[in-house]
Amino acid sequence: MSVTVLVGAQWGDEGKGKVSCYLARQANIVARYSGGNNAGHTVVVDGQTFKLHLVPSGIFYPETLAILGSGMVIDPAAFIEELSTLQAAGYPCKNVRISPLAHLVLPYHHEIDKLQEKSRGAKALGTTRKGIGPAYADKAERIGIRLGDLLDEVKFREKFLYNMEIKRSRYRDLNGAVNPNEILDSYKRYAEVIFPMVTDTSKLLQEAIAKKQKILCEGAQGTMLDVDFGTYPYVTSSATTAGGVASGLGIPPQSVTEVLGVTKAYTTRVGEGVFPTEETGKIGEFLREQGGEYGTTTGRARRCGWLDGLVLKYGARLNGYSGLILTKLDVLSGLEEVKFCEAYEYKKERLDDFPIEMGIFAAAAPVYRSFPGWKEDITKAKKISDLPKSCRNYLAFIEEYTGVPISHISIGADRDDMIVA
Repeated sequence: MSVTVLVGAQWGDEGKGKVSCYLARQANIVARYSGGNNAGHTVVVDGQTFKLHLVPSGIFYPETLAILGSGMVIDPAAFIEELSTLQAAGYPCKNVRISPLAHLVLPYHHEIDKLQEKSRGAKALGTTRKGIGPAYADKAERIGIRLGDLLDEVKFREKFLYNMEIKRSRYRDLNGAVNPNEILDSYKRYAEVIFPMVTDTSKLLQEAIAKKQKILCEGAQGTMLDVDFGTYPYVTSSATTAGGVASGLGIPPQSVTEVLGVTKAYTTRVGEGVFPTEETGKIGEFLREQGGEYGTTTGRARRCGWLDGLVLKYGARLNGYSGLILTKLDVLSGLEEVKFCEAYEYKKERLDDFPIEMGIFAAAAPVYRSFPGWKEDITKAKKISDLPKSCRNYLAFIEEYTGVPISHISIGADRDDMIVA
């Protein structure tokens, strides 16, 4: 039995989609345990580029089940559009299963997301405006509508109209933006498409565990966006760490056999929030252009900077990484110097651990260790020994610093551009 959890080690956008797609070929099940379509996984399969927002990467393997778990919030319109794109590309999508316990994202969640961001003014969080936060808020408030409710037309209508009353009383600007009758009609059509895919995914997964099948648990966003342990309030609204797997999929925590943290060879961040190693000059622009650092979901330019070691160590402590998967190492090729943040400085004191007090984090400055860069093109490397010595030294230091071995190294965009350490 093998239950592998794939976790973003930074602020998301680490290349988890490619890694998940690479590992999925050996899995019986790929299960997504949190988040919604505010996350995006860009995957290149046989020269074709796909942008997955809800559907797990197991979709590319017909014999592998692709599960959307109870910890997710699902926008049916976005989900069906994603399925249609995949089907048009030759993937039947008959291997999708969805938990009826997952909560729905509805059109009023989108509008509330926009209104909330507008009301924050200069303190806006930089959300994707996909309605994810408001959907999770409804879940916590116990007025949310589950996907299973969608399959009962009478129950769905009753819950929907009840919610509309609450939303209208709280958001006066909502009235002209949402048409209840249109929503009820469209969601009735969505239910017909989704119904055959709905099953008790927790039971399905536990049966697979009992049969010692291989399960890959796929997260969204990254550790530093976790609603509890991330850089609050500039976080997402769900559990992005490995701890979210048990509740997000309904499997026992002790069934997890390994946790793999995915990190870029540098750091990126989308939206607002503190970013100590951010480079706003030529280096930041180099990383952005060489790495194609534009959001999969929003198209926004990502903020770029050097690899933050304290973030990696913090993630290793929270998630218990069995191994690290380093992506986009090829992006660093051509730099004269590569830097690594090994500590912070705060009020003239050195900090060797990530400060969970956000006030300290905001005022901290990075302390760098420098490495010679490399000019060689590494995209054709098949093993670590094929990499330039300066590149290997950089990798060796990351392992020593974090105390976690590097298990895989991504050196290109295609799912097969991978070195197994």
